[in-house]
Amino acid sequence: MSERINQHSVTSSPFALRPRSTAALVLASLVGVVGFGWPFLTDPDSALGGHSSDAPYLFVVLLPLVVGIVLAELSEGGMDAKAVAMLGVLAATGAALRALSPGTAGFEPTLFLLVLAGRVFGAGFGFALGAIVIFASALVTGGVGPWMPFQMVGLAWVGLLAGVLPRAGGRKERWLLAVYAGGASFAFGALLNLSFWPFSSSLPPGLAYAPGDPAMNNLGHYAAFYVATSFGWDCVRAVVNTTLVLLAGRPVLAALRRAARRAAFEAPAGFRAPERP
Repeated sequence: MSERINQHSVTSSPFALRPRSTAALVLASLVGVVGFGWPFLTDPDSALGGHSSDAPYLFVVLLPLVVGIVLAELSEGGMDAKAVAMLGVLAATGAALRALSPGTAGFEPTLFLLVLAGRVFGAGFGFALGAIVIFASALVTGGVGPWMPFQMVGLAWVGLLAGVLPRAGGRKERWLLAVYAGGASFAFGALLNLSFWPFSSSLPPGLAYAPGDPAMNNLGHYAAFYVATSFGWDCVRAVVNTTLVLLAGRPVLAALRRAARRAAFEAPAGFRAPERP
């Protein structure tokens, strides 16, 4: 009973979404939807058909938007120095996890940390954390390339949705987060394939992107491509992150919630002159 009370007693968020930050987040997500979904939304005469040369520019658009979310929160008083410090610590931890195991054979435990942090600190924090983890780890591992903006927005969405999951407590919450972590592992992998699938020229017709074909036809081609190339990899990612949530979710959630209580993100800061003797 005490565990359940503690889980629901922390309502403070270091990144409560406000109008300007919400607008920036929505705009960043819309750019991401276009970046991922253009193969299913275009016809032969569409300007999006030349997307293969635009991926670097997508990075230039996305990164300022993510930074803009943080700046908007700082300017509106929604994110203080304690929240920035928390974001930095968790981003460094997530980058370290990716550096130690950069997706080898699907072993990628980063989603475990992101799901739990998004759950505790909220949707806005989860979105920013996911994007910054990718950016930081790319700098550490030298993984900067046209695929990075797709990774940033994909992992940002994982953290965002973790922050809006239904309320639950105790074992029920851990199972909820475990199921979500498993599903997000498959979704994240499926999204990242879209950064290169439309441009793969050596695929058989049943797996390749067909410019100008109906959306359902290309969706079928992509589903076959995903099962043939990435499904096994993502199964490992799902098992790893689901298992980590079930085994380590309770102490990690408790530690994050304890940090949130001690930080008192929503408590107004004030200064008082020292009393004279």
